[in-house]
Amino acid sequence: MAVDSSTIIAALVHQLTGNAIAVGAVTTILRVGWLSPQLIVGYLVQRRRASLPYFILGAFGRATCLALLACLLAFSEQLSTTWVVTGFFVGWTAYAFISGIVAVPYNDIVGRSVPSEQRSRLLALRFLGGGVLGLGIAALADRLVVGLPFPASYAVIVGMAALLLYISSVLFVWPGEPAGQPAPQEGGFISYLRNGLAVFRHEWPFRLFVFGQWGGAAAMMAVPFYVVAAAELQFDITRVALLLAAQTAGGLAANALWGWWGDKYGKQSLLQGVALLRVFPPLGILLVASITPSSPNLLHTVFIATFFVLGALASGVTIAVLGFLMEISPDDKRAAYSGYFNALTVPAYLLPLLGGILVDSVGTATVFAIAAVGAVTQLVCVYFIRIRQDGP
Repeated sequence: MAVDSSTIIAALVHQLTGNAIAVGAVTTILRVGWLSPQLIVGYLVQRRRASLPYFILGAFGRATCLALLACLLAFSEQLSTTWVVTGFFVGWTAYAFISGIVAVPYNDIVGRSVPSEQRSRLLALRFLGGGVLGLGIAALADRLVVGLPFPASYAVIVGMAALLLYISSVLFVWPGEPAGQPAPQEGGFISYLRNGLAVFRHEWPFRLFVFGQWGGAAAMMAVPFYVVAAAELQFDITRVALLLAAQTAGGLAANALWGWWGDKYGKQSLLQGVALLRVFPPLGILLVASITPSSPNLLHTVFIATFFVLGALASGVTIAVLGFLMEISPDDKRAAYSGYFNALTVPAYLLPLLGGILVDSVGTATVFAIAAVGAVTQLVCVYFIRIRQDGP
């Protein structure tokens, strides 16, 4: 939460560069970096039949990247803005790609350790713990951003995030590898790729799930620009930590609902519900921009409420997508399926960069309109998955 690309990091980059394309690049780099290594990592996990070593590499590697970014920001006064911006994006890119190593082994380890009917609640509990810590960080961040010079104030926030990642990594790896191993990978990497294409062509629910995720990526296109829209409407950008707090509180408040929903009514139902709810935040921003509230207090209330909903949806989408991916992946090939799925969705996550170009050229309204259409697209795809599996 402390390095959320839609609040703290978006505000940092917006103040460093004043460039909407750079703000969009933050989310694009994070998502593409997160997804890109997973095809290869999936192959390596299946070949080695072990997940934990790759989780250790990614988990501790990404924490180290954040620690280095914190040092860069702490000593930024001794560097030119060009060097700070360049160093930030180099470090952020490294953080994103190394973070991507974590996803495949995490899905495999959780899938082997936790029964299907308990996974949504486990993921919800995970976000609950992270959210409580996030609220504490948000409260401290609000004081830091207002009270310390820029960008040194952000160095403390990023440093705290690095420390928390180190702690969470130790706690996750402490129990060791769970019982059961991934199935051995037969053939080489080319055979592994052919298997992935066969899964995409012949498994209809998997294919629609990928298409739905492309629509979800279009909905996420607008995520880094909620902060930009707030600044354009004269929201006090130095109070960005309030938006982070609202986002964190939203995730906390909704976690119990998502966990109960996914385990009680199924992962498909949860995925469909959050896809429907994703339509409303971008439409709400379009409405607010057309009205332009004159009262600063009213504007603060509107954006705090918006980020509360965004936080609730962020945890809901993650729980739904991870839960459904685990559900449709064979137990002994979960690592491979995670690699296939995430590799196939990489191109869609270039959209926030396109969003930055659109914001820079035609304004934020177009991006929020595309995001609403993307959410509807995801909803339609999820609906037909249900029809296909339940029967006509």
